[in-house]
Amino acid sequence: AYPKFRGESKFSTWMYRVALNTAITLYRKSKRSIKTQDFDSVIFRIKTDEYDATEEQQLQLMYKAVRQLGDIEKALVFLYLEDKDYREISETLGISEVNARVKMNRVKNKLRTILNP
Repeated sequence: AYPKFRGESKFSTWMYRVALNTAITLYRKSKRSIKTQDFDSVIFRIKTDEYDATEEQQLQLMYKAVRQLGDIEKALVFLYLEDKDYREISETLGISEVNARVKMNRVKNKLRTILNP
């Protein structure tokens, strides 16, 4: 870019603008490119676990047990599993907070008896 220097400003000012514009251009180019990794390095970091179906079987048993509950009890369980607090559960179901706690304890005991006869 030096042949284009016209001398209308100090050389240091002109050189600063050239350096700044070059840096901005390189920064914009780096944002456009997609950063990739070599596939071989990714394989090295992937942890392989043997498939264990016990958790899936336990979930299927739990859903089977929940299907045996009444509608209010099912709603109570699913709201509880969504980490709703008892105040939210009581407002959603239209019951008192104390009643929601009592019903939840009864449902837990009912599920225990269904799962462990």
